[in-house]
This record gives sequence, structure tokens and C-alpha cells, in this order.
Amino acid sequence: MTISVITLFPNVFNPLLESSILAKAQKEGKLRVKLIDLRDFGIGSRKQIDDRPYGGGVGMILRVDVIAKAIKKTEGKRQAKTILLTPQGKTFNQRMAQRLSKRKHLILICGHYEGVDERVRKLVDEEISIGDYILSGGEVAAMVVLDTITRLLPGVLDKEAIQKESFSKWKMENGKWKILLEPPQYSRPEEFEGMKVPKVLLSGNHQKIEEWRSREALKKTKRRRPDLLNARVTSREPVVRNNTSNY
Repeated sequence: MTISVITLFPNVFNPLLESSILAKAQKEGKLRVKLIDLRDFGIGSRKQIDDRPYGGGVGMILRVDVIAKAIKKTEGKRQAKTILLTPQGKTFNQRMAQRLSKRKHLILICGHYEGVDERVRKLVDEEISIGDYILSGGEVAAMVVLDTITRLLPGVLDKEAIQKESFSKWKMENGKWKILLEPPQYSRPEEFEGMKVPKVLLSGNHQKIEEWRSREALKKTKRRRPDLLNARVTSREPVVRNNTSNY
């Protein structure tokens, strides 16, 4: 898989790409990350990439013509899914990450300053937000998307471990799927300051252990994230849309 990131600050990605899971995935040839400096496509000798908004207002807006050139050059002859990282986008979640991890090439566009020219939204396939708050730029959001998707690529992590993680565990109820958090996990020591590992986990009875984990996952989700139980989905695979008409 190739993930291209169009950004004003490509160097901020280096610590992430040179360590942990992303470094491993790149070394093994499962992931290729291309950092594209938006300033390389700037206008004129000063490489201008932004301008004042028409109608007045505070701050500077990233130019549509500059971003269009960067997208065209990055995509080349290969069809890619282009994503704008913006607080106005659809909130990123595990199901979305699973869907995107199946693409061959993603282009992530990091916004900055006071935003982007509205016409940029016509050039992308999807808009993504990582939460209802404002960042100084899209670089942090791009790192979140990068890390989450990389963990789902075949062979990067153990498949069984991924399936048991929070937001990856599903429960069928009344003919519909619900998202569950991960059940409680314990390791050595068996007892610490009066807190003991549940006996069922020491029993060796795998059926009872799985039943306990299923119950505890549901209890934890009800207690900590009841919204996940109320936000039902009819399928484990969401509908894929290739335009921005839903945002």
C-alpha cells in the first residue's frame, strides 16, 4: 500500500515513520509512505501557497490551484483515493480505517492556516476529521490515520490480536451488529496490592474464559461507551462512497 501525504511540514513525520509499527511495515515492503512538500507547487518565485480570503476576514487560505497541482502530480497515472483532513469531515473510526486499508493508494491532504479554498472539496473523494476540536494543521490528524491504517495491513500485526482489540470486536444482537470495547486484560503478578486476577482466567477452561470475556466486553462498553451500543450498524462493512456529497 502507498500513502502519500501532502503537507507544508514533511519533516514532522520522520520520528513516526522511523520507529515502531510504521518503520517495520515499510522495511518489510507492506507500506510505502511518500511525503509531498506543498511548497514545491507554490506560485511564482516566492512559492506562494496561500492568499487572503475574498470578502475579507482573518488569516490566510490555502490556494486551490496549488493543491490541485500537488494532487495531480502525486496521483500520476495511478488512481488514488484523495482525502482532505479537516474538522468539517466525517469522524474517523475503526470501520473507516478498515475500509481505507484495502486501498492501494491514499493521498492525505493536510490543511493549515485558516483552512482551504472551498473548491478544494470538489477535488477530493472524502473528508475526514479525527474529532470535534481544532488543530493548528492536519499533520497530527494524518499521523493518526497513518498509524491506524498501517496496523490493519496484512502481515503487519497478528490477525487475531487485531480482531480482539477495542472497536474491532463485534456482537450480533437482534439481527444487527454492535461495536464492543476490548474486555479487561491481566498479566503477572497474579495478585498486586490485594487486587487479584479473576479466577476464570486461571482455570484453563477456554470456553468459560471466552464467555467471561464476552460478558465483560459488553459490561465495559455499557459503562464507558454506551454510544457504541446505540449507534447500530446493519453491516460490518460500511457503504463506500467515492464523492463528497455526504459531507
